[in-house]
Amino acid sequence: MPARRFFVRDAHRAGEVVAVHGSDAHKIVNVLRLRDGDVIEVVDSRGAIFAATLESKDGALHARLGELRAEPAASTIVVDVAQGIPKGQKMDFVVEKLGELGVRTLIPLQSERTIVQDLGAAKLERWRRLARSSAQQSGRADLLSVVDPLPFAQLLERFAEYDAVLLPWEVAEQQPLRERLPEIVRGAPRILVVIGPEGGFSHAEAESAQAAGAHLISLGPLILRTETAALVVVAILDYERAT
Repeated sequence: MPARRFFVRDAHRAGEVVAVHGSDAHKIVNVLRLRDGDVIEVVDSRGAIFAATLESKDGALHARLGELRAEPAASTIVVDVAQGIPKGQKMDFVVEKLGELGVRTLIPLQSERTIVQDLGAAKLERWRRLARSSAQQSGRADLLSVVDPLPFAQLLERFAEYDAVLLPWEVAEQQPLRERLPEIVRGAPRILVVIGPEGGFSHAEAESAQAAGAHLISLGPLILRTETAALVVVAILDYERAT
């Protein structure tokens, strides 16, 4: 059913009719080849999941919301990722995979060694479309939120919003995460993972992050690519929270 799951804005109730636009309408009609009377899943902004029946009206595609299949999930632990903006198409991969892993928010991060500084609206919109596709593919009932880029100094000011901040750094003390992580994340419902760009974080940035409350962690003796590091940390957090 995830292939037939589509997202709409705002909160809705059974019996309402919602319009289906753009790429979603194209996928329903031209890719899935669904027609009037076929059933899809519609997820609203609260994360409520409805069975919905397709209807064509005035040349446009609509969905009539039926039974409520699932109430919005009450998430007890959220993970956000601040990702140093990489070159090329690497962020596409990061967005897709963090969406699959259930990350709540992705913050494109501009730091001292970030090469890409001027993104433009088109690239942000692309990442948001990829987040939507990732949610549909993985079957999650909400969307990875890709927010506007944030300078490193402003990110430091937001550390106080979290119960734990993890910053992988290649110069951090080589202490195994299996020894450090349980104590760091115990009783921490809001976690921020901060990942540097291709050139990593400077010593000054790492020190200022630590002074602001971040835990500098090691991911082992090998240096991971920027597009790999966030996935590794989030996967480890998922494992730790499941045990």
